[in-house]
Amino acid sequence: MSDTAATEKLLSELAARIRTWARELGFQQAGITDCELESHGERLQQWLDAGYHGDMDWMAAHGAKRWRPDLLEPGTLRAISVRLDYLPPDTQPVRILKDPGKAYVSRYATGRDYHKLIRKRLARLAAQIEAFCADHGLDARGRAFTDSAPVMERALAEKAGLGWIGKNCMVLNSGAGSWFFLGEIYTNLALPVDHSEQPNQCGECTACLKVCPTDAFVGPYQLDARRCISYLTIENKGAIPEEFREPMGNRVFGCDDCQIICPWNKFAKPTAEADFHPRHGLDDGELLTLFGWTEQEFLDRTAGSAIRRIGYERWQRNLAVALGNGEASPEVIAALEQRLASTTPLVAEHIQWALARLRSGRRRKRKIRREP
Repeated sequence: MSDTAATEKLLSELAARIRTWARELGFQQAGITDCELESHGERLQQWLDAGYHGDMDWMAAHGAKRWRPDLLEPGTLRAISVRLDYLPPDTQPVRILKDPGKAYVSRYATGRDYHKLIRKRLARLAAQIEAFCADHGLDARGRAFTDSAPVMERALAEKAGLGWIGKNCMVLNSGAGSWFFLGEIYTNLALPVDHSEQPNQCGECTACLKVCPTDAFVGPYQLDARRCISYLTIENKGAIPEEFREPMGNRVFGCDDCQIICPWNKFAKPTAEADFHPRHGLDDGELLTLFGWTEQEFLDRTAGSAIRRIGYERWQRNLAVALGNGEASPEVIAALEQRLASTTPLVAEHIQWALARLRSGRRRKRKIRREP
């Protein structure tokens, strides 16, 4: 057997082991793809040119590194893409969305922050790959990512066979829906690539486009982040534009409507990962209770959570809007008035909007569909 044939055989064996190791580490799926992402890069540039990224300047900051992995990590030939389910069991998102006294937190953020968990597991997978290569005389170099660098995660996941990018811009899997996180390992190893890409199965369905509370989709596969509640409540550092406050309803951190409505999510399976199970009642919290947290209580109860990144001020801003979309009870009005006297100008603006709305008797318009 020639040296080339022997190396190809070793790499084929390694690819099979990578899939097995990934499952043993708790990932639901792993795939291997090349790094040809030029067409995705062109679409990204068009999206940036349209200004749909809003204030997320980091989306444009790294240029071609996003679609040229070898520029980010020299020598990269392949990307190993993995997915990890995160949907907590029995969280009943539609029930929470329909209850004006509850706070809706995007389901990915009700438990611990996923970054550390996935990063540790990817590091273990990378160590297993390096050990195999060291034992067989292969030069292995790589780097792991999980939403932590300019990496086109969804494009790589699609190419690696983990699903297809749907009309809501999420990766959809025919057997698992879309409630999962993604992670990657870039490697210099010329591993055999998967040829099991799932065909796009969105068909004529437009449920996700129609259900969006703020009409953030300018068309299939096109999201204007500036209108997206996830952007408005998380990435946006300033005031929430008034036109979007009423459609926000009780969503205080992110939005899952386009996932909740997706027919493919009837195949989603609850996660067994204890770290992703809800903590501090964040899956079913009362707006008034959360609004009453002091800054220290916020820091204590969001420790290790993705919610911590927006900080106390924006948390209060979002809750004020949600309270303004709820019931005009004496307790709510008193809580808003009390906080108004000692808060920041940003939060005060949203409290004043909420009080004016509640005192005028206006009620929020709902744009929530039933689960398929």
